Order: sequence, then structure tokens, then C-alpha cells
Amino acid sequence: MNKRDTVLSVLHDSNPPAYIPAGFFIHFDPSCHFGQAAIDKHLEFFNYTGMDFVKIQYEKTFPRRPEIAQANDWAQMPLYGRDFYAGQLHVVEGLVKAAGADAPVIVTLYSPFMCAGHTAGSQVLDAHLRENPDAVKQGMEIITESLMIFVKACIDLGVDGFYASTQGNERFRFEDPAIFRECIAPYDLILMREMERACHFNILHICDYHGGYDDWNPFLDYPGHLVNCNPQLGEDHLSPQQIVDFFDRPYMGGVERKGTIATGSPAEVETLVTALIEQAPVRYFLGADCTLPNDVNWENIRTAIDVAHRRDRSQA
Repeated sequence: MNKRDTVLSVLHDSNPPAYIPAGFFIHFDPSCHFGQAAIDKHLEFFNYTGMDFVKIQYEKTFPRRPEIAQANDWAQMPLYGRDFYAGQLHVVEGLVKAAGADAPVIVTLYSPFMCAGHTAGSQVLDAHLRENPDAVKQGMEIITESLMIFVKACIDLGVDGFYASTQGNERFRFEDPAIFRECIAPYDLILMREMERACHFNILHICDYHGGYDDWNPFLDYPGHLVNCNPQLGEDHLSPQQIVDFFDRPYMGGVERKGTIATGSPAEVETLVTALIEQAPVRYFLGADCTLPNDVNWENIRTAIDVAHRRDRSQA
């Protein structure tokens, strides 16, 4: 099997995959965010580490809009059209052409809630949602319409799927669960259902960059062919198999992004990953709980992936 066949076999075949596929991600230097430099750096990282799919980093974040200072100001949220995403789409097109025949290519997508946080600041957004959620919904609708332009453009370019990142239900956010249920999740789902309709390799990423979670139940009806999250849930540290059982789909993760892979030696990484995959489910992707630190040693990543690839699952 080539990498494309191996990845898709984990998701769609009844037989166990030949080995454990793997993927880790970093943000590259700003000089490699757009243009041919971005395409080349993604390919360099993909080829050096040996990972099984190309995950395109999203670097065109929504600009700060200081005029959105009060909850009612969200009606002024501008709609960013296709031109806004032109540089990012150039990178997508180049990587689909360069690598798509051999491995799946997926695009990182920040959720409407996350893009709203980029627009007004996370604390301001949270305060506005507590104060006047209906007013904020006006902005969320515009942001979702804009992101749909990007999603459909990526689909037209031939991507295999998306790494769909979501936030908003962390334990520190909102005492009222209705805020997430009514003001955040519906906009996530508009985009994710379009991805689900058109693509065969989507990763649901429950992002804990700002804080952890006590409850994953609100994400059970989110689409995604596999789930990527930190295994820490409240006071419990769940095993990969427990996460698979909870979400009823394959899991990608198990490696702490700021732990041994970021601070240890290749030998220490090999020990860590060997122990991890001994307990791994059959349908499992080795990965971290989120993006690795930018200064991580690429040799550590390659070592982790090599260990996973040596694990023969064909007899599992």
C-alpha cells in the first residue's frame, strides 16, 4: 500500500491496516507561510518525517477589528470573500498537485468561534456571548459564510479533507451550556457537514490550547472520520481505546505535544512511542494532542513515526 491507501484503510476497510499511520504538525517560520516557500516547507517536513498525510497549516487568520467593541457591533462583521484566502488557496493547490497522488492532503480550518476570537479577542468575544448572544450570532453567521467560501474552494482544488478545529466548550468558558449549544456548535456543524458531504478524510480536533474539557458529549454528533484530542478529560486520563469507544471512530493522538517529543532525545521518544502503541487500538493514528512547538527536533518526529511504521498490524 502507498500512504493514501494505508490511511484510508484505517477508516474504511474491514481488515486491519498494515501498520500504524502517523502525523505530527508544526507551524513553520512566517517566511514559509505563503507562496512557493510554504509549499516547499510543507513537502520538506512531510518527506523528512515520513508522516502518512499532508496537513496544511492555516495561516490566514482573521484580522483584528477594533470597531467590534460592543456585542451589538457584531452586525458590522465584514464578509471576507475568496480574494481574502487567495494566498492560502495557492498553497493548497500546490500541495494537492505535488503530493495528492501518494498521500491524502487535508487543510486546517479554524472554527467560526475561533475566527471570531481572532476578530475581537477571545475575552471580548466570551463577554459578548454572555451579555447578548443573539447579537453575536449575527457576526457568527457572516464568519461562517466566509469560511464556507474557503471550504468549497479547497474542495474544488481536490483536498481529501479537513483538520477541523473547534473550541468553546472548555471547562472555563461558559457556565450556561446553552451558549455553546446555540451560539457555537450550529456554525461548526454547517461547515463540518459540508466537509462530510464532499470529503473522505476529515479529522475532528477538539482543541485545548486555551484550556481543558470536562465533557465531550456535545461533540458526539460532530462529523469527522477520526477524532484528535487531549486524552485528559476532567480528572481522568483516558486510554486511546476508551476514546475510540466514546466517539465510535478511530482516534489520533496519545503523544503529549510539550512532553518527551518536544524535550527528549530520539531514544526517549522511541521508548515512549513503543510503550504507547503496545496498547493502541487496531484503528489508530499516532499523533500529538495538538500542534507541536515550532522548535521541536524534526528527528524526534521522524523517530516516533518510524516506530509506528514498524508496528505490523496485519496480524492484529
